[in-house]
Amino acid sequence: MVWLVAEREIASKLRSKAFLISTGILLLIALAGILIGGFTSQNPEATQVAATAETASLVSGLPNVEVTEVADRGEAEALLRSEDVEAAVLPDGSDLGYAVVALEDAPTSIVMGLAETPEVEILQPATADPLMRYFIAIGFGIVFLMAASTFGGTIAQSVVEEKQTRVVEVLLSAIPARALLAGKVIGNTILAMAQILALAAIATVGLIVTGQREVLASLGAPIIWFAVFFLFGFILLAALFAAAASMVSRMEDVGSTTMPITMLVMAPYFLVIFFNDNPLVLTIMSYVPFSAPVGMPMRLFVGEAQWWEPLVSLVILLASCVAAIMLGAKIYENSLLRMGSRVKLAEALRG
Repeated sequence: MVWLVAEREIASKLRSKAFLISTGILLLIALAGILIGGFTSQNPEATQVAATAETASLVSGLPNVEVTEVADRGEAEALLRSEDVEAAVLPDGSDLGYAVVALEDAPTSIVMGLAETPEVEILQPATADPLMRYFIAIGFGIVFLMAASTFGGTIAQSVVEEKQTRVVEVLLSAIPARALLAGKVIGNTILAMAQILALAAIATVGLIVTGQREVLASLGAPIIWFAVFFLFGFILLAALFAAAASMVSRMEDVGSTTMPITMLVMAPYFLVIFFNDNPLVLTIMSYVPFSAPVGMPMRLFVGEAQWWEPLVSLVILLASCVAAIMLGAKIYENSLLRMGSRVKLAEALRG
């Protein structure tokens, strides 16, 4: 019975032209973004380098480099900290007589382009390229937001539509309410995971085509963990979306009951964008069930998570998932046949 409901949910979605078109557009946008980013990185702007009168001749002949002459190290560091230049080639007491100084990461083209490889000094070591870190944060955040909100909204609309048209009374005469809920959750979870896997495949192809194999290698484990966390995180959210929608009988009211859950879906997106470089916020996000699918993969990508942390976070998410399913099933079962005015949460829990 559960699988029949799941098949019905999947079939109805696949027959929807709007769903197919929107999914196609999403995949094309993802592919275009990766291709544009990859080809842009292969044609970079000129690298800004600071150098003194003694070292300017060492870098002035390098391709795609613009040299800003400075009086001393202090002036060079000021330019580095203000990000007006990406690196500085300065005289020092080493055998070579010069060294490369950078803020977070020395440009490879400068280090490799010099006649002899110099010592590299980093002023503020970074665990990952800040720009790449920001784009990965946006990627994880927006994929989670779009998939969870789209399919969560689909479940909510389906529940209210069946109540509004009284179809649910026919369905419940044939199958238990919990089986109906399970089928809806499973069907939409399969669709959501299929979309996630399609996006992962698109990302892989795009990174290979643009020659970004190093980025692909660093993203491999985080993407796998993202898929695992998203699977259970979506089941948790899907149960809550269905339960919230079952408390109303009109499509106009569904937004008010699902708003708290929608806010939980939106929170990880904004948090990971604004705080992707904040270790404390990311650590908290990686253990909170609603944001763990975004927070933990980000920490794995930047190398801030220990090997055991994803396992602990997953156990917490699984426990929360079981609790949400039990709570959602109780609300769903007690509210599904109550028509008319909105069912209060306390009444739905009491039965």
